[in-house]
Amino acid sequence: MRLPLMILSVLAAPAAALELTYQTSYSLNRPASLDYDPTFCGLWIANEGPEVILVTLQGDELRRFASDLTRIKAVTVEGDHLLVADGLGGFQRLTKNGEALAEPFRSGMGWADTEGLTIAEDGAIIMVEDDPERMTWLNPDGTIQRQISTLSLDPPLTEAQGIARDPRTGYLLIVDDREGTNSLYEFTAEGVLLGTTSLLPYGRDPEGIAIRPGSGQVFIAFDEGAEIASFDYQPTLPAGSAPLPPGPDCLMF
Repeated sequence: MRLPLMILSVLAAPAAALELTYQTSYSLNRPASLDYDPTFCGLWIANEGPEVILVTLQGDELRRFASDLTRIKAVTVEGDHLLVADGLGGFQRLTKNGEALAEPFRSGMGWADTEGLTIAEDGAIIMVEDDPERMTWLNPDGTIQRQISTLSLDPPLTEAQGIARDPRTGYLLIVDDREGTNSLYEFTAEGVLLGTTSLLPYGRDPEGIAIRPGSGQVFIAFDEGAEIASFDYQPTLPAGSAPLPPGPDCLMF
């Protein structure tokens, strides 16, 4: 795939580091995996229980439902439906009303400790695991495209949890929990590490992350304290670049 000119510039020139500015937070029990949904202007949340939950950006519940999996450990929006994973190698696609679109399927690697999911521009499923420590690109049917050992990074990413993709740049954001560095890792769309940012000033044990491109916000779920924090977010860009403009947002309005 040909890289956009902006991303080529990022790889070739000194860059301004990712910036996070804390906004607010609210309590929510055991948020483990997040994704932003512009259709509802809300967050889908998996908490390792049997159901996936949709909440407003303030944490008010809108709907919840189960899948045919024994639990839901990770969730992402895939087009106009959801993709959920059980953290054991199983996946299923659901409508946003909770109807199964097909039977569950398994990844080509068999067992997989799926901690977070997101969807690439070409439809590939990007998955992170912490046992073993890797980032994997899957075809939509679950067969493997490629993998990166996150232990090979500097600093190593040992406890990858949530992952989110910024559609404005294709960049990937991954949180490393407190058993690792308690940090946010930023990657290009191809998986090249751009930098890390400590999350210790804001909370401990980050588990999930979601990006709202229309407002330039990032939402991070922290297990310690059971809360979701929101931040203003600017990605790494070439030195001297203007901040990115907002992306599409809140289709219901």
